[in-house]
Amino acid sequence: MPVRNFSLHHFSSSAVPAWKKVVVQMISGPKQVVFCDFDGPIVDVSERYYQTYLKGLLAVEQAFGEQRDRLPLPGRATLPGRATLPGRATLLALRPLSKTQFWQMKRSRVPDIEIAMRSGLPTELFQPFMQQVERLVNHPSLLRWDRLQPNARAALKRFRAGNFRLVVVTLRHPRQVQDFLSAQGLEHLVDDVYGVLDIHAALANRVELKCKLLAKAIAQQQAQGFITQNSWMVGDTEADVIAGQTLGLSTAALSCGVRSTAYLKQLEPSVVHNCLMTAAQNVIDALTLKAA
Repeated sequence: MPVRNFSLHHFSSSAVPAWKKVVVQMISGPKQVVFCDFDGPIVDVSERYYQTYLKGLLAVEQAFGEQRDRLPLPGRATLPGRATLPGRATLLALRPLSKTQFWQMKRSRVPDIEIAMRSGLPTELFQPFMQQVERLVNHPSLLRWDRLQPNARAALKRFRAGNFRLVVVTLRHPRQVQDFLSAQGLEHLVDDVYGVLDIHAALANRVELKCKLLAKAIAQQQAQGFITQNSWMVGDTEADVIAGQTLGLSTAALSCGVRSTAYLKQLEPSVVHNCLMTAAQNVIDALTLKAA
């Protein structure tokens, strides 16, 4: 008899081991929901963020050069062929960080302005730089740098094999999420997606917005008859951990994303893991024990 046809009335209570009763209940009854972030746990965005940083610096440098070339040349008699900008250097001396340096600083929550200054950008050009970053980060030419995290596919399959309902709660636009899942052939492994229409929300990583989105997801999943009691929020940032804690969920923080292990531990999540696969096994084990 296929497992999907099992139900409790096929067996007497004395004849069925306790662990098999748990499996039968999970298969035949309402599904338990697990909530998960997208960027970090499922998608590696490090190259996209690094390329955005590099292109942002280049755009500011080009705009600075064009502005300089349009200015009058009051010092032409002493500096032939060169514009003199009062109180400012004639050229920008940018020193782009390596990807390793950049990503380490991002994961340690070094402020963007400090990253820009260490790259040789004057403080007065920080705002134009951040405007370029916000403009570029979700451009299709940069979204193509997103990569599936190692073991993420196996982790999603593990949730599905355990008959759990996986619900993505992300500050990304839902269309971007669906496009990525479709391109990777993963859409059948994610049951629902809650995102935001503001394409700049993910970069800002607003905690209050993540809390509201997770609260909405929990309420709607409950209304559909799915189980959210004892559920987990899996993510890689303070927004994920704080949202889960605020709404009474256990929290699994992942160090494979945009925050370091040391930083995540300061948030006091239920557990810290290095990837979605280890988190999946931990969450499934914990929920199975509670169901028993």
